[in-house]
Amino acid sequence: MLDLIRKYRLVLRFIFIFIGSYFLFSSLYNGFLILYDSENPVPDPITQLVARQSGDLMESIGYENVEVVMHYTGLSMKLMVDDYFLAGIVEGCNSVSIIILFTSFILAFFGQTRSTLLYLFAGSVIIYAINILRIVILAVGIYEYPQYSGFMHSIFFPLAIYGTVFILWLIWVRIYSRWKRQ
Repeated sequence: MLDLIRKYRLVLRFIFIFIGSYFLFSSLYNGFLILYDSENPVPDPITQLVARQSGDLMESIGYENVEVVMHYTGLSMKLMVDDYFLAGIVEGCNSVSIIILFTSFILAFFGQTRSTLLYLFAGSVIIYAINILRIVILAVGIYEYPQYSGFMHSIFFPLAIYGTVFILWLIWVRIYSRWKRQ
């Protein structure tokens, strides 16, 4: 048994750090979300920020009469143009869960402290920005080409964010493996 543990020490280290950090950060985030789950629920501040920034970006690319308002249920934000509902932005759309997944993977391959922390910060900013872009692209797509809304939400939406995370992971593994060879 001890030989197996020694043989697979690095794999076990990766698994425990990944699962442990994912569980820790997810628990902290869920604790944060509980603060907004009350008798009069409101979307958490991060979801509200993502919705407003998506609306601001739509305005900056030329769309007029963009509105971002809380949905009457209080559980999401509505992104609308000319009173036309384009997207309901819920907690799952704010990219925090994806950033937690990204962070857990990077921590499991922790390298040099400064470089790892810088990569975590830069990667999180990239994921956040890509997330806002994907919301805007989806909203514009629904506004301009409503017949493709199913494809955009089911295929493009997940592919954009998970593809970004996967590419960032690949880049990190290449950087990390270079450090380990030195």
